[in-house]
Amino acid sequence: MKREEAFKLVEAHTKNKNLVRHMVAVEAAMKALYTRIVGEQNSKEQSEWGLAGLLHDADYEEIKDNPELHTHRTIEWLEKTDTSSEVKHAILAHGFGYVKDAPEPKTAMEWALYTSDELTGLIVAVALVKGGKLKDVEVSSVMKKWNQKAFAAGANREQIGLCEEKLMIKKEEFVGIVLSAMQEISEDLGL
Repeated sequence: MKREEAFKLVEAHTKNKNLVRHMVAVEAAMKALYTRIVGEQNSKEQSEWGLAGLLHDADYEEIKDNPELHTHRTIEWLEKTDTSSEVKHAILAHGFGYVKDAPEPKTAMEWALYTSDELTGLIVAVALVKGGKLKDVEVSSVMKKWNQKAFAAGANREQIGLCEEKLMIKKEEFVGIVLSAMQEISEDLGL
């Protein structure tokens, strides 16, 4: 599946612009994490990591009243495309612990999606309290808010913190990679 086709699928099923922006943020994070973990750029595999990020919540708006269907509806849509099994499995695994029958992440792609998904929300929340501009956010700004559980309470810090054990990337570096990726596309994110 090409990126343009994936984005059309996202737009067809998601009217909430902030949710679309979230998926675009995770796409950027996944591409940056691919470069850090695998060490290559502009490869087909890096594009697949990006697709997993872009598509991971494509069905969220339509199934929000039936959360047990989350990811499964997206997979139904993707079965009609040439999307790789690795991308589909990463999308399914990002629901681990939240969605019934979601598999535990196993691969680097799956763990990158599982951990960066939550982090993008925390970074956006920090940007909003800093005047709504990602350029004003630093790793230290995010780390300052890390232990404030009431701040961006929906951003699961435990899940993000698995970057250290599962990806062998220290938390501060992980935050820096994702933050930098989001800053590069700040216009697309409206921040």
